[in-house]
Amino acid sequence: MTTIKELKKDLQPYEKFVTLGPEVLTDAELLAIIIRSGTSDKTSIDLANEIIDGSKEGSILSINHMSLQELMNIKGIGKVKAIEIKAVGELSRRISKSSVPITKDLSSPELIASRYMEDLRHLEIEHLIMVMLNTKYKFIGDCTLSKGTVNFSVASPREAYIEALKNGAVYICLIHNHPSGDPTPSREDIKITKRMADAGKLIGITLIDHIIIGDNIFFSMKQKQLF
Repeated sequence: MTTIKELKKDLQPYEKFVTLGPEVLTDAELLAIIIRSGTSDKTSIDLANEIIDGSKEGSILSINHMSLQELMNIKGIGKVKAIEIKAVGELSRRISKSSVPITKDLSSPELIASRYMEDLRHLEIEHLIMVMLNTKYKFIGDCTLSKGTVNFSVASPREAYIEALKNGAVYICLIHNHPSGDPTPSREDIKITKRMADAGKLIGITLIDHIIIGDNIFFSMKQKQLF
């Protein structure tokens, strides 16, 4: 019987997956299964490590941050392989988001953060999103209020509440990302939140929270009583 070590290196991740289970594979080995084959001088694991190590994150997050062209610039990664790798990243994002159905009561910061974590944690500039809820805290819709530079996002209460009124929202929640990975709110974040909360009180729409997404971590301003 051929042992794992005796297998061609491109096939080793497949055998480990079958015999030991996917949870024992490294990120590079899982990615190598998607890549399937290497080149004359590199195995699929070598290519997977090149993708992971060559990114600024130095982690599997690279598949969400690298463009098709950046992947194709790696010798051994053609257009088809690049598309397959990006498709896996997109699937993981959608699976994560689908774990929190829109039919759930979204009054808790944990649920809202879970729903938007994979959408926002990989972005390189700030995106400020407004989540709109009905009287039972059920999801009505969401919209992007602003896209800023890496460290600044501007929100207009007027535009936000026009959209909320148009959709019949009773409650809203603000949520935005910090590309640095640190969800600690800035003074500007707190200022915007207070301005939005005050504006909502005048028209009868309650701002229930402002959640900041970091790298797989979040900060709830409501929990910390910052407004």
